[in-house]
Amino acid sequence: MYNDFGYFNKIVENIDKINSYQEANIKKAASMMADAVAADKLINIYGGGGHTTLVMGEMFFRAGGFSNINPIMETGLSVFNQAIKYLELERCVNYGRSIMKYYKLQKDDILIIFHNIGINAATIDAALEAKENGVKIIAVSSSYWQKEMPEDHFIRHPSKINLFDISDICIDDYNPVGDAVVNVPGFETPIAPISNIVDFYIAHRLEIATVEECVKRGITPPVWKSANTPGGDEANAAYLRKYSPRIKSL
Repeated sequence: MYNDFGYFNKIVENIDKINSYQEANIKKAASMMADAVAADKLINIYGGGGHTTLVMGEMFFRAGGFSNINPIMETGLSVFNQAIKYLELERCVNYGRSIMKYYKLQKDDILIIFHNIGINAATIDAALEAKENGVKIIAVSSSYWQKEMPEDHFIRHPSKINLFDISDICIDDYNPVGDAVVNVPGFETPIAPISNIVDFYIAHRLEIATVEECVKRGITPPVWKSANTPGGDEANAAYLRKYSPRIKSL
């Protein structure tokens, strides 16, 4: 008999909370994403640092995912950089602005920002740069981190702004401060984080709700088929021709 010390139940509790209290926000975000599809615009995604950047990879060029996803891909902030380096960079003032400037998002573009903590400099500066250019922001983050971290904590953006303060739609992932949720008796440090599992769930809920909204509007959403199944490459060829000139990471 396995013993996960309550890990599965912690994940389910968190997801149940999202389903109970974030449904309206997910639907609002999906409507905005469907607007982008209808207007033949890209859906831009940014991960604020570290493991949060993995959600971009989950939504980009993924079987069953949208073909018009534009990842605001910055290796320096990702887990594919050296660990101490990306930790420093996500706390670096104006780094997020420089990333957003490179991608040149325009007024009424949409940007989904994933960052559980929602207070660090690279996240806030990216959001501010986008907001100042008229970009619509969907934030997936944790109210717990934003409310419970001390205002004078050194990882906060100098403005002390929270991500939810400057976003048009806020989806709470309820990630607990510290992320790890399991305490094994006899060992002091908590283990087994839940943020990525929960954020991956939210990402796919957004996709599902957006496809549903597109179908209601009579719009055919651009969705990748698995490139590893028979006929997959052929089915995706048209989307590659359309989006390769527009999406830097394709």
